[in-house]
Amino acid sequence: MLKRLVACIREYKLPTILTFVFILGEAVMETLIPFLTADLVNDIRAGIEIGEVIKVGIIIVIMAIISLACGAIAGRTSAKASAGFAKNLRHDIFAKIQTYSFENIDKFSSSSLITRLTTDVSNVQLAFMMVIRIAIRSPFMLIFSVIMAYVMGGALSTCFVVVIPVLGFGLFMVAKKAMPRFRAVFKKYDTLNESIEENVRAMRVVKGFSREEYEKKKFTREAESIRDDFTKAERIVALNSPIMQLCLYFDMAFVLLVGSRMVITGQGIDVGQISAMLTYGFQVLMSLMMLSMVFVLITISTESAKRISEVLDEVPALTNPENPVMEVKDGSIDFDNVSFKYSKAAKKFALSNIDLHIKPGMTVGIIGGTGSSKSSLVQLIPRLYDVTEGSVKVGGIDVRKYDIEALREAVSMVLQKNLIFSGTIKDNLRWGNENATDEELVEACKLSQADEFIKRFPDGYDTMIEQGGTNVSGGQKQRLCIARALLKKPKILILDDSTSAVDTKTDALIRQGFKQFLPETTKIIIAQRIASVEESDLILVMNNGTIEAAGKHDDLLKFNKIYREVYEQQTRGGEENEQ
Repeated sequence: MLKRLVACIREYKLPTILTFVFILGEAVMETLIPFLTADLVNDIRAGIEIGEVIKVGIIIVIMAIISLACGAIAGRTSAKASAGFAKNLRHDIFAKIQTYSFENIDKFSSSSLITRLTTDVSNVQLAFMMVIRIAIRSPFMLIFSVIMAYVMGGALSTCFVVVIPVLGFGLFMVAKKAMPRFRAVFKKYDTLNESIEENVRAMRVVKGFSREEYEKKKFTREAESIRDDFTKAERIVALNSPIMQLCLYFDMAFVLLVGSRMVITGQGIDVGQISAMLTYGFQVLMSLMMLSMVFVLITISTESAKRISEVLDEVPALTNPENPVMEVKDGSIDFDNVSFKYSKAAKKFALSNIDLHIKPGMTVGIIGGTGSSKSSLVQLIPRLYDVTEGSVKVGGIDVRKYDIEALREAVSMVLQKNLIFSGTIKDNLRWGNENATDEELVEACKLSQADEFIKRFPDGYDTMIEQGGTNVSGGQKQRLCIARALLKKPKILILDDSTSAVDTKTDALIRQGFKQFLPETTKIIIAQRIASVEESDLILVMNNGTIEAAGKHDDLLKFNKIYREVYEQQTRGGEENEQ
């Protein structure tokens, strides 16, 4: 885990190293000043001349300025290093997520990934800055101060032998008790963020059902749960302060009582050394206190670091072969005895014993009830998932032998709930082809029946789409998504119930356009309406993850009960509506 995080420093190694150097300089200056001060006190008692006092005073001032300058420069370099480290860490996490297959993404909720990219990275960034500044400065100060204290105070410095182990044991117990609490808090952060995400996305539903108060109470429960866990953790961490105060006052009392007696009895200790011992004692304890703060912060950030490492260490379920095929020859599709389940631990197959052969340019319709695995079937074609048994071939080659990007460039998939991004309509359309000309955009929109409503907007194709596409209707959004997919000029076009929000006339015009202008493109249409698939070259009826029947419209009406019942229900409903 540590090696993985350290690798994110990269181009910010120099400011990180400079921070160490300047922190070392600051620590050296701060530990030498009390030594010179103690000698100066003793020399003044011995009757030193004023010129020597001024000379030593100037040296002390210069050392203080050097210490101040080193601290200020270290502050700048540490800020640059920690901010750059966090930038690289976020980049690596985001880049890693882009390599995930659906199977990998299923392991992490979107809210959890957001928390890891924001809260967890911020925790690790702060811990990194504390480590390269305080966690370096404090040990230097501690070591130098203890050495100088022994030089100045001799046996009087044995108090540190008692103080340091007591403090170390106390910090260990604090961390041991606090860590499980912080671990629970971060898991609850995921739940809280998920609640916020759901509420924002479903705001229209929440308001439509007047469930604002319910959502407020739900959010409050989760926020209070986090507060309670944080309170318990902070109560444990708060013990750090009294332990530090106990050690600090013990040190001061020991030095004053024992040191004063040694001065009075003439045992080789004078006032200057007592003064230096108090200063060094204070520095030792302050160093320990700062280390305890870093220790607490590292305790908090350790769980964040583990969560980040889980994302970075996740192995993508789908990878390119060693010598991938870079071009898809045509739009033929072959399912050879395919069975599929979403995870190895799953007991039930989502798809079982699928044998299907589709020639290039064919139009294939798929119907079936909810949960019949229609979407699961088509998601295997662009290799969004890998088959569990059997093989899927595109252009006569197993999809696992293709370069993933090359395969997906040849397959356009339009989902029922496709997303539209904030930006202009042109920007959204060019997701399909970033180099598409304005003429190509218009042509694709005419095929998807989107051109008509786009032209009604005052700004036409330069109309701004709000986040989530809230300023366009569901049907308009679907038509834009179809146009976006067409711009890829794919060999295979998959419409996964993506005309459900358009009227039957527009649906028919879209299919007519496909038939006329995309004769060589293999078209797969998943639909709930028989009218959307009845003219297909092949219609599949799916039930419980299997292909129950396959054929043309007229044949299925005669020989398949499910298809006939759906057709009769839909046509009867249409007749009743007309009456």
